[in-house]
Amino acid sequence: MKERIISGVILAAAIIGVDLIGSYPLSLALMLCSIIGYCELTAVLCSPVSSKKKKGTEPAGKFPDMIAFPGLLLTIVYYVGLIYIEWRYGLVNPQGMISASDFWTLFVLALAFLLTLMIYVFTFPRRRSSHAAGAVTAFLYVPVMLSFLLRTRNLPHGIWLYLLIFICSSVSDVCALAVGMAIGRHKLAPVLSPKKTIEGAVGGVAGSALVSCLVAVLIRHFEPGTNLVIPFLIIGICGSIIGQTGDLAASAIKRNHQIKDYGHLIPGHGGIMDRFDSVIFTAPVIYFLSFLMMGRF
Repeated sequence: MKERIISGVILAAAIIGVDLIGSYPLSLALMLCSIIGYCELTAVLCSPVSSKKKKGTEPAGKFPDMIAFPGLLLTIVYYVGLIYIEWRYGLVNPQGMISASDFWTLFVLALAFLLTLMIYVFTFPRRRSSHAAGAVTAFLYVPVMLSFLLRTRNLPHGIWLYLLIFICSSVSDVCALAVGMAIGRHKLAPVLSPKKTIEGAVGGVAGSALVSCLVAVLIRHFEPGTNLVIPFLIIGICGSIIGQTGDLAASAIKRNHQIKDYGHLIPGHGGIMDRFDSVIFTAPVIYFLSFLMMGRF
């Protein structure tokens, strides 16, 4: 527990630090996290499920197969492209930066799909279609979805919206745990996570919504005349719901492949996929909600 707390404090300080700095340091930090997370996930999705594997064992941790190589290479290319787009447009043309980032994301995602299938086709039958699907899924799951942390940071009020992604995930987890232990009776997903309850999930949503509104009130103190309570309330509710879904999705993959953790990078927490499973889901949702409600900010 002590190890978990210490690493959690260090991680929180790093998250806040790159938020305050933003720009290229944040891009490089997310690129590194994406590479590690992609390797963790492809090590699982691009490996066959063995009936002989003992439940709860750890993943091998090695790079699974060359079919995952296009996604690894394109993760670097993708973030370099986002850095260039920010340098090219930046504060001069925010709408142009958003449009260029959208195009670049779709282009790289399609390219990852095509290159991965090329390796699958030209090495057939040594590689299975499930491995190709796993590599493409992992590229969308980690590098692309995690990049929305950077894209959210580049929106108006991005410094707050970026923190809101982690607030929705962390506060939701804490409140869900507390409410679940206090009054939880009905199981939310008994097979995937026996300890999670419907009451806890509702408590997580309520806690996330409340803290998000408090953040909006705090922003009003720093930026008089800015009223973000309603947008942040919506973001807090939706962020908590999708974050809890992301947590369960990552657990489902681990259950399917009979592993306990995706990695060992963060002491007491596991790997990137273990620590940021809900954040990966929350980031795109908050980005799109913020973009849609940008006119009200």
